[in-house]
Amino acid sequence: MFVPFFENLRKAGVPVSLREYLAFLEGLTAGLATYDIEAFYFLGRAAMVKDERHLDRYDQAFSQSFKGLETITAEQVLDAVDLPEDWLKKMAEKHLSQEEMDQIEALGGFDKLMETLKERLKDQQGRHQGGNKWIGTAGTSPFGAYGYNPEGVRIGQKESRHQRAVKVWDKREFRNLDDSVELGTRNIKVALKRLRRWARDGADEELDLDGTIRATAEHGYLDVKTRPERRNAVKVLLFFDIGGSMDPYIKIVEELFSAARSEFKHLEHYYFHNCLYEGVWRDNRRRWDQQTPTWEVLNTYGADYKCIFVGDASMSPYEIAYPGGANEHWNAESGQVWLERARAQWADHLWINPVPERHWQYTQSIHMIRDIFDNRMVPMTLDGIDRGMRLLG
Repeated sequence: MFVPFFENLRKAGVPVSLREYLAFLEGLTAGLATYDIEAFYFLGRAAMVKDERHLDRYDQAFSQSFKGLETITAEQVLDAVDLPEDWLKKMAEKHLSQEEMDQIEALGGFDKLMETLKERLKDQQGRHQGGNKWIGTAGTSPFGAYGYNPEGVRIGQKESRHQRAVKVWDKREFRNLDDSVELGTRNIKVALKRLRRWARDGADEELDLDGTIRATAEHGYLDVKTRPERRNAVKVLLFFDIGGSMDPYIKIVEELFSAARSEFKHLEHYYFHNCLYEGVWRDNRRRWDQQTPTWEVLNTYGADYKCIFVGDASMSPYEIAYPGGANEHWNAESGQVWLERARAQWADHLWINPVPERHWQYTQSIHMIRDIFDNRMVPMTLDGIDRGMRLLG
C-alpha cells in the first residue's frame, strides 16, 4: 500500500532505493510506528533519506502521499467512532498531558467522547460559530475546527492550530537545505563542514578513554590518561568584496562570515572593492587610512592557507584588465595581475559568487574572473558551497 509513497519520493528527486524502501517496511512490521502518525513520518525519513539536502523533498512527497491524514470530515466521523479504543488510548498517551487525560476521563472516557460526537452529528443542522457544545468553529467544543479543547476531534480543518497533532511534514522546516536554493543561517555551517580537517594540539584538555582503559589494564590500577583537544586545523583566508553592487548581498555574506568564524579556528579576512589591487583592509570605516599592502598579505600567510574570494565579480572589464581601470583610485597594475599572484601563492583557492549561476553568462567580468580562477567559481548555494569545499579539500 506504500508503493505510491515510494514513487512520489522518486518523482520528488529523493534518490531512494528498493533496499531503503524494504527497510522502511521492515520497521513498520516491527511495530516502530504503530498508532503514531509522527513516528510513521520520522521512520520513513530515517529509512529513506540519506542526505540532508533531500529533507524538504521528502516532506513534499510525504504531504502529497498522505494529504488529509489528520483531517476528519463530518461524514467520516460516523465511521471514526469504530476506531479501536486501543489506538485512541495509545495516541492519548503519546500526545496528551495527564491533566488532559483526566479531563477526558471526567467526560466519561473515549467511549463517551465518541458517543457524544455521534449524537451531535445527528442533532446539529448547519454551521455553528463559537460556543462550547455544537460541532463548529472557533469555540471550545471538543468537536470542530479553529477552536480549542484537549479532547477534540478535528472536523474540516486543513491544519493544526494548537499543535496537538503537529503535521511536521507541512511545516517543512528543512526547506533551506535544498541544494538549489540560496544559503541561510541554518545550513551554511553544514556546507562548510566538508572543509574540516581535525588535528590534536594544545594542552591536555580531554579524557583519553581508550588510553585510560589500556593503561589501567597494563598497570593494574586506575591510570587516567588525557590528550590534547581535537581542533579544526584548516587555515582559511577570506577576501570579501564590499560596496556597490554587493550591497544587496550584505546579509547573506554576513551569515557566511559568521558561520566561517565559528567553524574555523585559523581564519583571517580582508576586504576589497570589485577586484583585488595593491591594498586591502580589515575595517571598512578606515579603508583609506588603514590599508594593508597586498604584498604584505601575500608574504604573511603561507601556501597552506585555503584562499576564498567572495564577490559578485560584476564590474567594468577595464577594472580587471588594465592599469588605471579601478573606479576609486589609480591602480598601477591591473586587477588580473593581483588575482594571478593570489592564485600562485595559494594553490587551494576559490571564488564564491552570490549572483545566481544562470545569470553568469550575461556579465563579461564574471567570465573574465572565472577564467582567471580556472573555473574555480561556485554559486552561493548549498550545492555550490559543497562543490567549492570539495575543490579546496
